[in-house]
Amino acid sequence: MTSSTPAATPVIHVLHENPDWFGPFQAAFEAAGVPYREWLLVDGVLDLDEAPPAGIFWSRISASAHTRGHGLSKDYTRSVLNWLDAYGVRTVNGRRTIELEMSKVDQLTRLRAQGFDVPRTRVVVGTHLLTEAAADFPTPFITKHNQGGKGLGVQKFDSAAELAAAIDAGLYEEPEDGISLLQEFIVAAQPEVTRVEIVGDEFIYAIRADTARGGYQLCPADACAIDPTTGALLMPPGASILPEAGQQIFSLREGFENPIIDRYRAFLRTEGIEVAGIEFIETADGRIVTYDVNTNTNYNAEIEAVAPRSGPGAIVGYLGALLAEAYPTAR
Repeated sequence: MTSSTPAATPVIHVLHENPDWFGPFQAAFEAAGVPYREWLLVDGVLDLDEAPPAGIFWSRISASAHTRGHGLSKDYTRSVLNWLDAYGVRTVNGRRTIELEMSKVDQLTRLRAQGFDVPRTRVVVGTHLLTEAAADFPTPFITKHNQGGKGLGVQKFDSAAELAAAIDAGLYEEPEDGISLLQEFIVAAQPEVTRVEIVGDEFIYAIRADTARGGYQLCPADACAIDPTTGALLMPPGASILPEAGQQIFSLREGFENPIIDRYRAFLRTEGIEVAGIEFIETADGRIVTYDVNTNTNYNAEIEAVAPRSGPGAIVGYLGALLAEAYPTAR
């Protein structure tokens, strides 16, 4: 745990596991003068008989935590959020949100229940059943890990036989929770997807992601584009063009206005989610297909430099207002 303020002071407690993603939020907290503390939920001890410290808690645990060697973080977070709920503590992106973050099945079923167009999907529990499940699935299709993030397990196949060959050759990575998705391959009108950023029921901005260069790994954080060992630019899975040095996969979608924004806001309100980025594809046949809800949303520095407002700034402003409302005499 790292801290910028004494423990007795009411603060924003940030639950996370990846310091590489925290820099923009740290800068925003310090620029706004909002007191915060980082709780790195990698491992630790939690005393259930001890009341939580004063403040507002914000969870931004990622479904991809296990890829950074933090396989304990997800269940540790569940325990912490259960503890906070038991004490009636105000939490942003709390207990319900962690389940949506950890499961594409959860996301797709909830989106479908609220009338969104989502990809046709078949859930397969156990990799040994994937080929059989794909035998009568429309082609081409993609595979995807249920517990995703960073394009985990996303591959395109033209047939069940091609998938079987990949599995036999050891080219299909086992999902963390044993659950894979077979999903229709969406043909986009342009090689891009759109991500809508929402904070505290407010639309912040929309971004475009170039899928020709970004493939299936469309994490906007700057750290996602670089190999942490070699420092080289990564060729994301599914990309057809290697990004050149300094070339941006992401761009601001200026002037984006669409009824889908208000529908996403309503969806998040229903699910009790306060900070999220939601991704969709505009298809060649005129559909808007929503396929992903990111509740530990990251922001891209190049976009932040030209955006009408800051994503991390909006989050810190929202959290700071909650803190001031809950503890009006603390500052």
